[in-house]
Amino acid sequence: MTVGRAGLGWATDRARPSSGPEKREGDGRSPAGIFPLGVAFGSAPREEARWIQIPYLPLTPGTECVDDPASPHYNSIVDRASASRPDWKSSERMLEVGEAYRLGIFVGHNVAPARAGLGSCIFLHLWSGAPAPTAGCTAMSPDSMEEILRWLVPRAAPALVQLPEPEIARLWPVLPD
Repeated sequence: MTVGRAGLGWATDRARPSSGPEKREGDGRSPAGIFPLGVAFGSAPREEARWIQIPYLPLTPGTECVDDPASPHYNSIVDRASASRPDWKSSERMLEVGEAYRLGIFVGHNVAPARAGLGSCIFLHLWSGAPAPTAGCTAMSPDSMEEILRWLVPRAAPALVQLPEPEIARLWPVLPD
C-alpha cells in the first residue's frame, strides 16, 4: 500500500491522539485516524461486480466527486446528470481517472457533515503500475484491493485504520488479540 506524497495528516474532524500535521484540502496527505468505509465503486457494470458485498456504484461519464469547498456537494460523489443544479467549480470526473479507479472504496473522511477545506474525495484505489504516492488517497495492488473487497461485509461496519508508525507502536500493547 502507499499513501499521500506528503505522508499522513490528522483528520481534524476526529479525536487526535498525538501531535503532527493536520489534513487539509490539496495538501498531498492521506488522512490519519479511523474512518468508516463507504460505497465501493468501479468501472465494471453492477452485474460484473456482484461478488462485492458492500454497496457498489458503477462509474459513468457523469460520476464526479466534488472537491470544491464552496459547494454544498463538497466531498460527495454525485451524478452530474442527476444534480438539479451543478454548483461546483471543481470535481474529479471519476471514470476519466482510468485504471486507478477501476476498483475503489470511498473513505468516510470529513463526512456528515463535510467541513470545507478539511479534505475531500479520499479513496482506497488501485495504483497505476508501480507503487507511487497519491494526492491523498491510499493506493494498492489490484490483488490487494480485490482481497479487501471480497472480505468486506456491510454488517461488520468496515473501517480503515490508518495511523503513523509511532501511534501504532504506542497503541500496540493495548490492542486486543
